[in-house]
Formats: sequence, structure tokens, C-alpha cells
Amino acid sequence: MMQKYTDLELQVKSVNYRKSLLKYIKMANTGHTGGSLSCTDILNVLYNDVLNVSPEKFSDKNRDRYIQSKGHSVESLYVVLADQGFFPESDLETICKFQSKYVGHPTRKVNGIEFNTGALGHGLSISAGIALAAKKDNVDYKVYTLLGDGELAEGSNWEAAMMAAHYKLDNLVAILDHNTLQISGRNRDVCSPYPIDEKFEAFGWSVISVDGNSIPELREVFKKIPSEHEKPTLIIANTVKGKGVSFMEDVAKWHHGVPSDEQYALAMNELDHQYEKLISM
Repeated sequence: MMQKYTDLELQVKSVNYRKSLLKYIKMANTGHTGGSLSCTDILNVLYNDVLNVSPEKFSDKNRDRYIQSKGHSVESLYVVLADQGFFPESDLETICKFQSKYVGHPTRKVNGIEFNTGALGHGLSISAGIALAAKKDNVDYKVYTLLGDGELAEGSNWEAAMMAAHYKLDNLVAILDHNTLQISGRNRDVCSPYPIDEKFEAFGWSVISVDGNSIPELREVFKKIPSEHEKPTLIIANTVKGKGVSFMEDVAKWHHGVPSDEQYALAMNELDHQYEKLISM
């Protein structure tokens, strides 16, 4: 995909995405705030700089596929899809309302979403199957999936990892939103997945680590895909849970939560300051 935006323009987009997802979480009075904020930059770069997909191409068999395995962080995906033109952003005013299709996890009822996800541990298996189908059909597209680091406790991830390496799926890219926290605490204390890089390498994957909240670093690493011929790629995106809002950053209780009126005002004020700083550069 030809680069349409500068790094600075994408950084501005990330701030606006964070403001929007907080707005709709507040409006819905429910949402997975911390993880949506941590993966915003990843989704921003994927949809604005990497994926060969658009509302017009969504039925094209050659389009790239994106599967959000950590489906609970759907608010960030919703605001990015709205920005891409898959549906009017005003639709998001109905999130988690009665009879709304914009529920708390991705569903194919929403334009731009490939598969229903929510029960953790299934996105990598789905993505590996789609990537294998592309190889079998001789179709040149890539499959990207976003995993949560707490999600690695699900055994189906490791079955999918083994299968993907066996079939040499170098058209498969898994991105790990490595913010080190899950709803009940630090990953290392709840069910340690470490060392993540060595485990995936042992399963036959190519592994790259990157600052997952750095637009320039993310753009650069996605240019290197596939990282190794005939190997699936894992990008360990080191992020901060609650990124962009100081009192939410690296705090487990914001895995799921709605800011009070005072907290919401503080968060939006912080993001407004970030926006002003960026546009003055």
C-alpha cells in the first residue's frame, strides 16, 4: 500500500482514535478501556499503512484479512473502521444498546469485520486456516491477527502456532499486544507466558519485537513482512495498557472500566494537550 500519511499525521490520528473510543465507552457505560488504548497505534498503522482492504474491496478475494483475536478491545477497532468508511461513526452511539449490532466483541454483522471473536484463543487458529487456504488457492493475500498477551494462556494458540509453522505460512502475521497486564494482574503472576519469543521460535516462527506504541517503529517492522521465508511472523508489540491517559497507564483495573465524569474530563484534557502539541510541530 502506498503511504498516504506521514508519521506525524498518524500520531494525530491515534490521539483522535483514543478520544473517540473513550467517548463511546463513556456513552455506552461499558467497555474494555485499557486494552483498547494500548492497541490503538497498532490498528492505526495496520489500516492506514499496511492492509490491502477497504469498504470497496471487502468482497475482493485478494484483500488482506484482519482478525482481532483479543475481541474484547473492540472499541479501538470500531473507531478505526468508522474512520476507514466502513460505516458512519454516528452508528457507534448505539454501542451495547438494545438491538444494536455494535456489541462488546467483533461480529460479522458489522461491516469490515471478518469473523466473530470474543472467546479468547481462537483468532490465531482462524487466521492460520485462512492463511493456509490462500496458499492452497494460490491467492496472494496476507492474514493479520491481533492477540492479547493474557490470551496466550489458551492452549489453542499453541496448536495453531505449531500448525502454521508446519505449513510454512509466511503469509500469516500475528501481532501480540504485549501490555503485560490482564484483568486479574500481571501476566507473569497469573499464568506466565514467558519467554514468549523463545517459545514461538521453538515452534518455528520468526519473531520481531517492537515498541507497539511507536508509529515509526510499527511502520518499519511491517515493511519487513514476511520476516523469514516460509515462516509465520510474530510481532511482539510492547505497549502500555491505558496508553495516552496517565492515570490509566499500566493499571490493571482499567482492563475493563468506565471513567467517571471527572475522570473522563481529565482524560480528554490530556488527549487534547497531546493533539495540540502534535499539530504545532
